[in-house]
Amino acid sequence: MNLSDLNELLSIRDWVRWGASRFGEAGLFFGHGTDNAFDESLALVLHALHLDHSLPRDFLDTRLTRQEKERVLDYLQRRMEEHVPAAYITHEAHFAGLSFYVNENVLVPRSPIAELIESGFEPWLQADADLQVLDLCTGSGCIAIACAHYLPHAMVDASDISPSALEVARVNVERHQLQDQVNLYRSDLFEELPEQQYDLIVSNPPYVSMEEMQALPDEFQHEPALGLEAGEDGMDIVARILCEGLRYLKPGGIMIVEVGDSMGHLMARYPQVPFLWLDFERGGHGVFLLTAEQLQQYEEFFLEECES
Repeated sequence: MNLSDLNELLSIRDWVRWGASRFGEAGLFFGHGTDNAFDESLALVLHALHLDHSLPRDFLDTRLTRQEKERVLDYLQRRMEEHVPAAYITHEAHFAGLSFYVNENVLVPRSPIAELIESGFEPWLQADADLQVLDLCTGSGCIAIACAHYLPHAMVDASDISPSALEVARVNVERHQLQDQVNLYRSDLFEELPEQQYDLIVSNPPYVSMEEMQALPDEFQHEPALGLEAGEDGMDIVARILCEGLRYLKPGGIMIVEVGDSMGHLMARYPQVPFLWLDFERGGHGVFLLTAEQLQQYEEFFLEECES
C-alpha cells in the first residue's frame, strides 16, 4: 500500500473515512481510548496532522500535503497491520479530562475510576479536605495525577514495581507540574512505602487470569503483561491489597479497587464480604469500595486467603 494507490484521498474527512473502513476490514479491537473505528481513525489522523478535536468541522474538508499524507498513512498502517493501540502510536492518552504521555511500558489509561476522581470521590470524601491518598500499581501515574488535580489539597503517594513504568509516571508528574503533590515510589505494593495511613487507597491492579490472558485481543498483547496478569484466577495482587491494606488505611478511610470482569472470581474467593460495587454513568464495571471498618471486620478472611 502506498500513496500512489490512494490519490483519491484528498481531505481530512477522506482519510478518516478510509481509515475507519480499513479498521473495520482488519477486525481491530477498540477499547484503549475509543470504542469504535471512526473515532479511532479520527484520533490518529488529527494527531498525525498536529490538530485536536476542537478543529472546526469545516476544516475536515481541507486537503493534505504529500508529506502529511505520508505521516497519516504511516499511523493508520501501523494500527491496521500491527494491531498497536492508538495511544502507543501517538504516545498520548486522555484520562479524567487530562492528557498523559504513554508508551508500551504502561497500560493505556482507561479505568472507570476516572469518573470517581472527577467527582472528588463524593460522598465518601470531601474534595477540599487535606487528604492523604495512595495509588497502588500506578503505571503511567494517571490515577495519582488526576487525584492530585481534582483534590487540590491532597498529598498523593503512588507506587509501582516497574522502574520503566515509574519513568513514564515521572514524565507525567512533571508535565502536570505536580512534583510537590505527588510522590513516586518503586515498591511491590506496600513493601517500600513510608509508615503512614491514608484516607484513600485506590488501585487499578493486574487482575486478568491466566486463561483470560491467552484469549485477549491482539491489542492487549502490546501492553505489559506485568500490568494485566495476576495468577490463575487474576486475584493474586488484589488478595494482597486486601490482606495488607488495613494497616495503611485511616479509621474512616476507604479503599477503591478495580477488578473488571474478574469480579466473579473475587466474590468466589470472599463470599462473606459485602463488596460495594460502584455504578458509572459513562460505563464501566467491576470497581468495589470497602471501608476501613469493613476491612477490619473481615480481616480474618483476607489473612486466611493470603496465608493459604
